[in-house]
Formats: sequence, C-alpha cells, structure tokens
Amino acid sequence: MSILIDLGLMLAAYLFGSIPFGLIIVKLISGKDVRQVESGRTGGTNAMRAAGFGAGLFTAILDIFKAASTVWLARAATANPWIHALAPVAAIVGHNYSIFLAERGPNGRLRLRGGAGGAAAFGGAVGLWPPAALIMFPIGFLIWFGVGYASITTLSIGVMAIVIFGVRAALGLSPWANVLYGVLAEILLLWALRPNLKRLKEGTERMHGLRAMIRKRRQARQTADAAEAHK
Repeated sequence: MSILIDLGLMLAAYLFGSIPFGLIIVKLISGKDVRQVESGRTGGTNAMRAAGFGAGLFTAILDIFKAASTVWLARAATANPWIHALAPVAAIVGHNYSIFLAERGPNGRLRLRGGAGGAAAFGGAVGLWPPAALIMFPIGFLIWFGVGYASITTLSIGVMAIVIFGVRAALGLSPWANVLYGVLAEILLLWALRPNLKRLKEGTERMHGLRAMIRKRRQARQTADAAEAHK
C-alpha cells in the first residue's frame, strides 16, 4: 500500500508541476501564446518577454509555489524523506515536460513542451527548507547582475541546493535525501538549458545586469565617436 501511495504522490507532483502557469498568464494578459515567443518556454523569463514584468513575476511565483507545495503534500502523506525530496523533482520534470503541452514536433514525433525549471527548482528547495530562500535569492540575484546570464543564474540554483543541503546533512540538520534533490534538480536544469549552454560557448547568449549595462554604454560611446569622426 505504501508503494502505491508513493507512486500516487509522484504522479500528483508531476501533474501539478505540469500546470503551465506561464502559458495561462500570458494568454490572459496579452492574448499571446508564450510558446511562440523567443525561447518558446513557459517559465517566468519568457513570460516577461511576452507580456511584461508583471506576467513574468506572477508566473515565477506560481511556479515556485507549485513545486514547494508538492513537498508539503508529500510530508502530509508520508514520513519518508526520500519521497519528500523526489516529489519536487517530479514537479520539475512536469514543469519542463508538461503533459498538458504535448504536441507533434517538426519530425512528427510527440514532444512535451515546458520551461527550464529554474523557479520550480527554487520552489522545491524552499519547500524542503524555507530559509533556503534567504540564501538562494540574494546569491542568485548577485550572479544574475554580476555574471549577466539568466541561464547561469538558473544553473546556480541546483548547485546552491546541493551545497546548502549538503552542509545541513553533514551537521545532522536535514536528511541526505535533500542532497539528492539538489543533484537531480541540477541534472534536469543542465539538460533543459543545453541550447543556452551552446549559445554561451558561441558567445551569443543574451546578457543582462551590470555587464549588459557596460556593453550598452560602450556601444553608445563608440557610436557617438563614429558620428563625431564623420562630422
């Protein structure tokens, strides 16, 4: 019976993670299909590109909540810490490969659309240990602003989860199952962000934060100098 309960929890976590909040919110606000915008993903970053900051923020909050809530559900149903850790992993899988966004690809094969899993991975960590948000959010912002790439910021979420839960497990403050969560979350993030990693290697990834500001000012200065030289 316990095995059936655990499987049911995993299925429920996957289905809840599969809810494409970005698609719904962007559709309600702008009428657009977020899958037809930029990266085609349904997460907060692409929702912001499609329908503005508010849409992106609301999407991210709901994606965080849906992953965190799977931990709360698992804890209410079982005392097994491994299920507590695997439930948000299932939610990330659902977010990245939503059964509600199944479609035929260009080659005719069935594929599942979704996001990259950053907000869901953050939510899973917060569900497992709420104070993690006080560590991960400011560090994530500094990485985003300083390094300048949203993809690197997303990948840092899994790394931070591994470090935070690894330290806590070593101190006897949380189960080692939570470290497994961080490892699996990072693997899923790496797999989802393969196109971004390719663009990073090619030097064509979109830049944000301080480096983007510096580059924009440099380009403006170069344009002004060129215009002055032609006078």
